[in-house]
Amino acid sequence: MTSHEFVAQLATSNEALLGRLAPAATLKPEVEGQLTVVNLLKVALKNEIEATEIAARWLVATDDLRVKLALARQVGDEAKHYRLIADRLQALGLVVTSFDPLAKGYGPLFHYLDGLRTTVERVAAGQFTREAIAIVKNRQFIDFCEAAGDRETATLYRDVIEPDERHHHELGRHLLILLATSPETQAAAAQAARRTLELAEELQQQALVTAGVHHAPGC
Repeated sequence: MTSHEFVAQLATSNEALLGRLAPAATLKPEVEGQLTVVNLLKVALKNEIEATEIAARWLVATDDLRVKLALARQVGDEAKHYRLIADRLQALGLVVTSFDPLAKGYGPLFHYLDGLRTTVERVAAGQFTREAIAIVKNRQFIDFCEAAGDRETATLYRDVIEPDERHHHELGRHLLILLATSPETQAAAAQAARRTLELAEELQQQALVTAGVHHAPGC
């Protein structure tokens, strides 16, 4: 199939799996501590620093100038998001300098993404799929903030962070059309996207069971 047809098919397949990332309405996990905007923003800080670093690693690893420039934009955006979230946490009373989001190390999704070796896999897993996950999770987080009465955090995500994530996703779509032009590259891209979604779902279920964490924002 053409690369345009492949990307459209992959988007449809991803959408079906993304629906499983919305927590079930009847699921009432036990929460250790309070499920608050502050605690969820602390999760967001880790997501943002991991997203910044993985994009930076891929930037220097690729020889494709188009991909370098797309990743450079993403590195800047994710670092900006980290600073904005840190500022918001500071305003909400957290001493950000005392909090290390990587104290427990990098997550499984980071390690999976870091292990990908081809550009088409990285684009499919990172910009095209991980950013689509972020859009879904950010919508949930915005709703959570609104329900909690925190309009400032909701506005930050709605007006700044989510539009950036949509742009990264669209960059991924454009790059995949350029890169996924053969049966081999299409198969590699599809596998990377599928595994990224599987890991996201596994991590969400683990967070629900062990810590009662849901609605955590993406990156």
